[in-house]
Amino acid sequence: MHLYFVGLDVHKQVIAYCVKTEAGEIVMEGTVAATRAALDQWVTTLPRPWHGGMEATMFSHWIYHHLKPHAERLEMGHPARMKAISSGKKKSDKIDARTIADLLRCDLFPACFVISPELGALRQQMRFRRLVVEETVTFKNKTAGLLMEAGVEYQRRRLHGKRYFKELVQDNQWIHEELRPLLTFNREQIETLQGMDQRLIRMLERHPRLQARVEALQAIDGVGPVTALTWALETGTPERFASIKTAVSYCGLSSALRESAGQQKRGPLSKQRNRHLQGVLIEAAKMAPLLNEKLKAVQQQAKEKGGHRNRATLAVARKLVAYLLAADRAFLASQGQSVAA
Repeated sequence: MHLYFVGLDVHKQVIAYCVKTEAGEIVMEGTVAATRAALDQWVTTLPRPWHGGMEATMFSHWIYHHLKPHAERLEMGHPARMKAISSGKKKSDKIDARTIADLLRCDLFPACFVISPELGALRQQMRFRRLVVEETVTFKNKTAGLLMEAGVEYQRRRLHGKRYFKELVQDNQWIHEELRPLLTFNREQIETLQGMDQRLIRMLERHPRLQARVEALQAIDGVGPVTALTWALETGTPERFASIKTAVSYCGLSSALRESAGQQKRGPLSKQRNRHLQGVLIEAAKMAPLLNEKLKAVQQQAKEKGGHRNRATLAVARKLVAYLLAADRAFLASQGQSVAA
């Protein structure tokens, strides 16, 4: 039985493809429209069985899940490890598709983890929640900025409290009539966004696919619903991490390693990370020692070594990753099946 390898160079409106044999001979190549109807028709023309591969982009996930039932094996390539394709002297969609097919047939394709469609949709909701929080902070900063521009004195810690803000806007003589509607509009936006944030968290916490897993993660002192949900949805499954070091690296809590001629050089925290997880874990690591004695001991030990307080926060965040990974693996074992299935 002959096996065929299909390289796919995915774009928003069109997909370039190349089909090769095990010997590297081109069987067919061309382009197909990036629509479900066009893909359904195109897949019937492919020789079988076939292995496919494509680079991970914002357009790749729906194409991957649409084609996966038709392929013997379909993989998505890690974009950071496929930069060699774009660094050549000649680059085109046709050449990229041929290169991906060659990587597949030589078993050199740098495959990455692909989250399931259901968890991917839930992850999209959690990332939308991050956007809501960022917009809330923007409006809060704008409210403070408007008051500072007018020279209005206020209590910073109480500014965004509902009662204090109402009294401040009504009673302060330095808030003129032109400024008052702007402050009111800002306040309305903040309350609307906070309501959206709360609804999203409640909706995700109660989802049957996440509820038991999130409860297991929240059993760790210092881990709240946001940290638990972010971990569950951004990692997908703990099975993808071979070790704690791999998980720490994925979360962006370790520096890049450069080693040559026996000399090692460590730089700042690597930019190759999951930024959503990194931000949440750093914020959680600042508060967790107040609720978790073991994490407090980790923080204290890091401070005693003479490091900056940010180093202590990083040490707590790394230990938190170890706890989350262990709790997630224990939950997976208790279920007796993959949470990513």
